[in-house]
Amino acid sequence: MKYISIVIASLFLITACDNDLDQIPPKQIEASNLTDYNGALNAAYHYQTGTPTPLAIMGDFRADNMLMDEEPYPAFDRFNSDLAGGDLVEQFFRPFYSNLYKAILSANNVINNSSDATQVAEARFLRGLSYFKLVMVFGDVTVNLSESPDTSDSSILVRQAATEVYNSVIIPDLQAAASGLDNSGVSNGRVSQIAARGFLGKVYMYRGDYSSAATELAAVINTAEAAGVSLETDIANVVADGNSEVLFATSRSSSIPSVYTAGTGFPGWFSGGDTKSLTPLDPDLVAAFDAVANDTLVGGDLRRALTIDEGASIGLKYPENLEQDFIEMRLSDVILMYAEALNETGSSAAEVLGLLDDIRTRAGLNALDPAAINTQALVKQALADERRLELAFEGHRWFDLVRTGTVDAEMGETINSNYHVFPIPNSEVLASGGAITQNPGY
Repeated sequence: MKYISIVIASLFLITACDNDLDQIPPKQIEASNLTDYNGALNAAYHYQTGTPTPLAIMGDFRADNMLMDEEPYPAFDRFNSDLAGGDLVEQFFRPFYSNLYKAILSANNVINNSSDATQVAEARFLRGLSYFKLVMVFGDVTVNLSESPDTSDSSILVRQAATEVYNSVIIPDLQAAASGLDNSGVSNGRVSQIAARGFLGKVYMYRGDYSSAATELAAVINTAEAAGVSLETDIANVVADGNSEVLFATSRSSSIPSVYTAGTGFPGWFSGGDTKSLTPLDPDLVAAFDAVANDTLVGGDLRRALTIDEGASIGLKYPENLEQDFIEMRLSDVILMYAEALNETGSSAAEVLGLLDDIRTRAGLNALDPAAINTQALVKQALADERRLELAFEGHRWFDLVRTGTVDAEMGETINSNYHVFPIPNSEVLASGGAITQNPGY
């Protein structure tokens, strides 16, 4: 759904800084003068459009699914300070960083001032989601919970430990959203209770709290049908806009400018549509599809032909159009995380692997055999392999490797943990007078 068509009129509420700190942009209208917070809420949604392309590039090009061709972009495939170079920062990290803080400021305006409980619940989801993305990418981050921050006090810019951001902002915000929403948003492009619970489960996975994750993810699976969410029967439709298994997506529309203006969108990067990477397919992903070639019902993993073109060395998953939504979470992702949570908490291989049957059958694959995959470690690897192929090019791979502690094993080299996160835009460090510090190694 293209709810975003109503957003542009509301963007007068918040503008970006051309200098100083983008994460605390000035408001043109003070919150105390507002009586209708729909505009501020819509702005919080709209600023999410600044994140899909950077997140997809970080998730797949940093990992072993995609490659860059032209300097300085192959810095994504090197694990040193090169990634902090100016071109890369301006194209990916700065738009991601600044737009999420604008979304947070907009959400704060609603949370702190609106008397509409549903608006507040939506805003808390968007703020929690924004901080979750920031922590995944940068680690420790600045926390602002005010719509009118005192920018003369540089102490408010000091980065807070990621653990504290999870515990004091991200988890409480997603819990509040889950409590305050119903599932009417599933069909109209807005956040819903099922999406809030899905992301809460995902956050618990990142925190290593597998028991809590299993509770939330099971709730999503058990209420999906009633909420109108189900696995797509046709594997070709899993990233189509508005398909049946989407829990939450960032909507894009050719009629409304995205806040990401730094160049090629995520579909173009994967399809070789940018000169910086005309043949982006990593041979390692081809090998991953090869590994399941003999484990099929109908002569091959149906996802392969829909995901990659080995001859042209490109990705095929997305059509080339300006209206392609970015799916933030879909049901197969939830099922795979739930299976992983159960495996980590001691469930049997048969119970865990059985959860994958519908996903694998849809892809033309046989069910996995618990008699052969019969240890926790083997099940963990099978789940990781399934996530890679099912969710390829959806921005998950690198973050999954970091989350599960398998970066070195899967990337085939020893990588300094400094490079598990990405560089803070140096413009933010300089503008803060050093209150915001750079990540080590950059």
